[in-house]
Amino acid sequence: MELSGGEIVMEALRREGVEHIFGYPGGAALHIYDALYQQDAVEHILVRHEQGAVHAADGYARSTGKPGVVLVTSGPGVTNCVTGIATANMDSIPMVILSGQVATKAIGSDAFQECDAVGITRPCVKHNFLVDRIEDLAEVMAKAFYVATSGRPGPVLVDIPKDITAPHIKVPFEYPEQIRMRSYNPTVKGHPGQIRKAVDLLLSAERPMVYSGGGVILADASEELTALTRELGYPITNTLMGLGAYPATDEQFVGMLGMHGTYEANMAMHECDVLFAIGARFDDRVTGELEHFCPHARIVHIDVDPASISKNVHVDVPIVGDVRHVLDDMLKVVRASDRRPDPQALETWWGQIRRWAATDCLAYDREADVIKPQYVVEKLYELTKDSETYVTSDVGQHQMFAAQFYKFDKPRRWINSGGLGTMGFGLPSAMGVKLAHPDATVVCVTGEASIQMCIQELSTMKQYDLPVVIVNLNNRYMGMVRQWQEFFYSKRYSHSYVDALPDFVALAESYGHRGVRVENKADVEGALREALERRGEVTFLDFITDQTENVYPMIAAGKGHHEMHLSSDRELA
Repeated sequence: MELSGGEIVMEALRREGVEHIFGYPGGAALHIYDALYQQDAVEHILVRHEQGAVHAADGYARSTGKPGVVLVTSGPGVTNCVTGIATANMDSIPMVILSGQVATKAIGSDAFQECDAVGITRPCVKHNFLVDRIEDLAEVMAKAFYVATSGRPGPVLVDIPKDITAPHIKVPFEYPEQIRMRSYNPTVKGHPGQIRKAVDLLLSAERPMVYSGGGVILADASEELTALTRELGYPITNTLMGLGAYPATDEQFVGMLGMHGTYEANMAMHECDVLFAIGARFDDRVTGELEHFCPHARIVHIDVDPASISKNVHVDVPIVGDVRHVLDDMLKVVRASDRRPDPQALETWWGQIRRWAATDCLAYDREADVIKPQYVVEKLYELTKDSETYVTSDVGQHQMFAAQFYKFDKPRRWINSGGLGTMGFGLPSAMGVKLAHPDATVVCVTGEASIQMCIQELSTMKQYDLPVVIVNLNNRYMGMVRQWQEFFYSKRYSHSYVDALPDFVALAESYGHRGVRVENKADVEGALREALERRGEVTFLDFITDQTENVYPMIAAGKGHHEMHLSSDRELA
């Protein structure tokens, strides 16, 4: 059959199994939008800002494992996407962004709404394409989905000039069944020799530690991770991005690690003799000061991306491959081996970890009259732990309180911007999650500063009937900025105080949603319970929380895992 460029885009989306795309129309993309109008297979979600489109596609992708898809126009349409693209790239989220471009003959002429989309996005995509022949469009679309979803996932941009999609130009359509790219061949299976070497090292450990990251979730390897960790009997910690990869309520889980990780997780990292890193990238919020990082440990590292191996920290046994395949192979080797971990050494190690855990590093003032943000998250967890619940967050103190106090037992339930730390992510990503899981409970934990960055998406939620519970932990500050200014800038709160906040209740109601302000601690549980039970509408819960509460534990910049603030009045550990 012969199709126009716009029809080729739609047919490619259909063949890739795409059901929803998030976008915003404009002149350069109108041929594609016209083709979109004339088909029923793909539903378009009209957002209110292109950044919201990318975050919504991101949330859809993180919660499903399927690629999120975005359609925007040229110029400001695509530049407004850059924050969302960089967010997805940092967290390795599969995504395909389709951007309209001015006609090929106008490229380079400073035409209206022209920008170098490929050049602008090159540093923050996995790959990008500029289509300059309609005959190449189908193959480029197939390559975009293949690259976005294989190996280490990531965002791929396809920039399509308007004349390529003109309805009067049609070419024979043929969609590739398989993609082969000479310079791109991701490794799936780990090297058997390295796997045996890793197992030998793990079984020789006296103070082992398992450190798993978001790569486990991206590879759908939680089941394999859980089986191997339980087989070994070793303590395990997850990164912020890895929460849910291993059940948080399991007795072998010692909490999140890193800057705001638990005392026991960080101390175990510091004192371990063998570190087993899986799908994690040793970022600075996890390692702290590199020269103090795991000073006694030999390190095994599994990652699908060879560029991540020994990038920040020297690794003794590297294994490049798909995490799920490698863990499965390792489990088979462990079970086939006559050797087992030294039970006496392991019991001594667990005894030390239990003594660290007795510090109760997440303690807070539960008797306070003012609403503590930790209390709100704890109540939210209690009310939703037995239901299918997804929690998105923005970035700041509320993000860390959610990570510390909500116990994620399943993968893909915790949706947040870990790498780039993007304020404004929580609300639109919740839209994407809700669209993907209409029967599940979706909660956005946010703060009064973060949510204002994409709050216009309340309109999108109304149009498409996407009922989400919004938990706004409103302390009238950019909380994490204030905390750093308190610790490191002698309480000079330069521009971290938000002194012209909207009436969030009235604002939510103006969009046609339900708004509730909660100022008394005694009303917290009731407000949450009612919002969760009113499943057919968006409820915006504006919790007026303690302005001075800080996130503890905290590792200051330049410190190691063993040097933590446990509270404002407790000495460094």
